[in-house]
Amino acid sequence: MTTDVAVLGAGMHPWGKWGRGFIEYGAAAARAALADAGVDWRDVGSVVGADTVRGGYPGYVAGASFARALGWQGARVTSVYAACASGAQAVSAARAQILAGLADVVLVVGADAAPKGFFRPAGGERPDDPDWQRFRLLGATNPAYFGLYARRRMAVHGDTPEDFALVKVKNAAFGALNPYARYRKRVTAGEVAASAVVADPLRLLDICATSDGGAALVLSSLDFARRHGVARPVRIRAVSTVTPRFPRTVLDLPDIATDSAASVPPAAETFRASIARAAYEEAGVGPEDLSLAEVYDLSTALELQWYEDLGLCGEGGGAKLLRDGVTGPGGRTPVNTSGGLASFGEAVPAQAIAQVCELTWQLRGAAGDRQVAGARVGVTANQGLFGHGSSVIAVR
Repeated sequence: MTTDVAVLGAGMHPWGKWGRGFIEYGAAAARAALADAGVDWRDVGSVVGADTVRGGYPGYVAGASFARALGWQGARVTSVYAACASGAQAVSAARAQILAGLADVVLVVGADAAPKGFFRPAGGERPDDPDWQRFRLLGATNPAYFGLYARRRMAVHGDTPEDFALVKVKNAAFGALNPYARYRKRVTAGEVAASAVVADPLRLLDICATSDGGAALVLSSLDFARRHGVARPVRIRAVSTVTPRFPRTVLDLPDIATDSAASVPPAAETFRASIARAAYEEAGVGPEDLSLAEVYDLSTALELQWYEDLGLCGEGGGAKLLRDGVTGPGGRTPVNTSGGLASFGEAVPAQAIAQVCELTWQLRGAAGDRQVAGARVGVTANQGLFGHGSSVIAVR
């Protein structure tokens, strides 16, 4: 029995700051995905929506909100929330429904209308909420954490601000070729270095913005794809949604403390590395098989960490991999060919879905000027607050 499901359609609403509601962005992305798939909305058996955390009711019932916007037609509906991993959780739920025989065609949608500036917890006193605590007790905003993580890489691995800047240069070059990206301008290392310091050593161009945007996928069983005339679709072969292991000895958002390893030794691998390993094991592939990767570049330093966590190089080897051109255009394993969050910004429920959209277009050979030649296997990786890991492997 195969556990593959077909990706029949991929669609996006361009990222930016548009001043409209997230439902509008998600519905536009959904219609684009349906058109790409050649599937009528009335033939969709289930809708899985990735929730957005906004004040107000609709954000927490995204599945029904998108179904209503597209026109009630009786489909099953599911809504999921896993912070930045929400989109991958939505893909996982859709895949499970298809493999269980509950639906032949499932529409997956995520969209956001992000606040201005960096993310922060909603108002109110919530001392039992670790995300609230880290802001209230430590002032540990997201950029402050990114800066601390960058400092750790500098201390442990010898990375430099110049290494971090090269990540932005690479991703901006890819993003300039992506019509859905918010920032479509190439930048130089000098421009990164000249941008304002936000959280030393990271500068404004080292850190991703918050954005509006939407992304959607039409997934189906392989039998439906064949009946639909798609003999060789892009297939999702693995979805990893693992959690960390105790003890955790490296500080990770939103937690503001680590666990003691006095009585229980740490796991042999880090949380992020376990996310990728679980996906590789399920798909029966390894890092050596990858044609490309889409990773969660909240900051330039964090992208370097993902190179190591994905097994593209050994610990501490991320900066050298980048400098050698391995992860850039024409490299052995290009990373963030979409332009990444550096070019898009965060539209939280949509971003893990957008990663799969990019894999889909690349594996079809339909990515235009940013196309990876002969792409056959792609992986996504990101991490949501509170221990939500996510990785998707797509093949053709």
